[in-house]
Order: sequence, then C-alpha cells, then structure tokens
Amino acid sequence: MIPNTTLVLEDGSRFDGASYGAIGERIGEIVFQTGMSGYQETLTDPSYAGQIVVQTAPHIGNTGMNSEDEESSRIWVEGYVVRDPARRASNFRSVRSLDDDLVAGAVVGIAGVDTRAITRIIREVGAMRAGIFPIDGRTTEQYLALVAAAPEMSGLNLSAEVSVKRKYVVPAIGVSIGALAVLDLGVKNATLGHLAARGFEVHVLPQSVTLDDILAINPVGVFYSNGPGDPSASERHVELLRGVLDKGIPFFGICFGNQLLGRALGFDTYKLKYGHRGINQPVLDKKTGRIEITAHNHGFAVNAHTDGVIDSPAGFGRVEVSHVGLNDDCVEGLRALDRPAFSVQYHPEATAGPHDSTYLFDQFRDLVVANRGAA
Repeated sequence: MIPNTTLVLEDGSRFDGASYGAIGERIGEIVFQTGMSGYQETLTDPSYAGQIVVQTAPHIGNTGMNSEDEESSRIWVEGYVVRDPARRASNFRSVRSLDDDLVAGAVVGIAGVDTRAITRIIREVGAMRAGIFPIDGRTTEQYLALVAAAPEMSGLNLSAEVSVKRKYVVPAIGVSIGALAVLDLGVKNATLGHLAARGFEVHVLPQSVTLDDILAINPVGVFYSNGPGDPSASERHVELLRGVLDKGIPFFGICFGNQLLGRALGFDTYKLKYGHRGINQPVLDKKTGRIEITAHNHGFAVNAHTDGVIDSPAGFGRVEVSHVGLNDDCVEGLRALDRPAFSVQYHPEATAGPHDSTYLFDQFRDLVVANRGAA
C-alpha cells in the first residue's frame, strides 16, 4: 500500500495510511471509541458532531450497514479512523457497505494506521485537535498549522447544528400518559422509541424553543437529550431548564442533559482528559449498590461531591449524586430531592450496548405518574 492520506495530531504525531470513505480533508477533536461492535450507531450518533473518531476495535465494516440501526438521519462524525476495514460486508441485514455510506455522507476517513498507538497518545496527552489530509506535498508543519488554527471543543455550542429544525411527534405506544417535551440537542432514535414505549406522546422540539413553547403543549414531563459541545456554552438551555424546575415539571436528562441539569442546579462542569466513549463503562448506582455496564459518549462532566446530600447552589433544594463511574469516580447521575428531576451521564437506550440501564425510562414514567397524581 502506498500511503495517500495522513492523520496529524495537535501534539505533532503523524500517521500515514490509505483513504477510507470520501476524499478530502477534515479537522476536529480526535477521540477514541472502545466498542467492539455498533459502529453504525456510533457514526449516526449526533453527539459525535465535530469529532474525529478512532475505533479501537481493529476490524470495522464487517457487518455492513442496515436500515434498522441508524440513530439519526445521517453520519455525524467529522472524520473516521480505522485499522482494518472489511473488504466485504457479511450479514443478513446488510444492505450496503460502510465505505459506500462514508462516501455518500462526504465523511473523510483513514485506514491502515496503528489505532492502538493513536489511542495510547490520546490517553496520555488527552483529547486534542487533529486533521485528516491527503498527502499532497505539504509538510507535517503545514498540516499542523491548519490543525492549530481550528477551534477547540471547549466553548463550542453545537446544539443548533444537530437539533431538529421543526417540531414533530412520535405517538405513544399503547395508552398515552400525556405529552412529553423532548428538547432535541442531538437525540437518538432509540431514545424516542423507549419513551414512546412507556406511553409518552413524544413531542420532539428544536433546541431554540422557549419555556412558553414547552408549556403550550401542556407537558407531563420534559426530557433533555444527549448532544455534542461544551455545556458551559449552552446557558440558554440551562435557563430554560431552571424555568422547568421552577414549574415543578418532572424532568429527565441523559448525557448532555445531565450536564445541563448540573449547571441548572448551580454546579460547574469541566472537560475530561479524554472522555468516556464506548459500551463497556462500569457505573455504580449508589442507592441499590448495583453495578451497571453502560454506554457512554461524553467529553465533559459535572463537578460535584459524590458523597452525601448537597444543597443546590442555585436554590433548588437538596441534591445527591446518584451514580458514580467506577473507572475514575466521575459523576454519572444526579437526583434532585426537592424537585421531580433526575439525570444520568450515560445512554440508557444503549444502542449499541448493554441494556442494564433501561429501567431508568420506567423510573421516569413512574415519576411522571406520581407527580400527576399529586397535582
């Protein structure tokens, strides 16, 4: 193989390989994803907007692409890095190849590089900017200058890029328990399916809506989805959530929604060194002592004490950290004790991933029903 594409990291590391997917150049934050399967769900997860994803699993594309596992309407990753792409797809559900979808989605990738070495660099240095470029005579220093000129993930608000542009409704499955306002910050299809299966008439709303827009549908609850970007750059969504908490409307947030609940309650958020991205992350439920294996995709976290009850700095009463990551003691869940609100940092819909945490959707339904009965 004669290398025709190069990956240049912000720290100066360079890896030459073969073009995979569309031809071109892309710059973004480089992160690694540890899932052994589920590359289609990874690629179509809006939370990966702005990021170049390195797959730690060596063989990618084996099962092709199908019409059932897409988490949104398109591939969102900024760039894609794999070691050994499959020469052919082999699966009874496969309808096209991964390579064809990357080309159709104008996703620039690189193959044939040492993804283990790249991952070890990210683990040591931390998530950083990187670029995928054609090898065309430019020097490493010239590529590196382009990488250094690109914006960092810290401070970026990407919600407007991934959110739906107009409202739509997913009907409840079975008997409806009422309208649920879902703020689309990068929501996944599987999440909407889980909510509809619990009897919610799911109103998926653009990230630009106001509190009056939410109240207009007379919601029994409000849900904040996962999504990309820095939570500190989403202050408008934080203020909107504070309005929801003031009204006493039941709230459930996942991933980005957990970070926004943390900020609404008055806690800070911070950027993790290299984030959590994969489908094998152990989390402790502090109430039950149960350990769940969970699906993650986040580069920021809530800064709060993980022991005992904490007073909300924003005046919303008592709060506790409900879940803790066992790899690094990261805050993985929040529960407000004086408001009907809770959140988790991981993805309970788990596509791809284990289904240890789907009970959280039942927990939210029960909270909504109990709140409605108390009203």
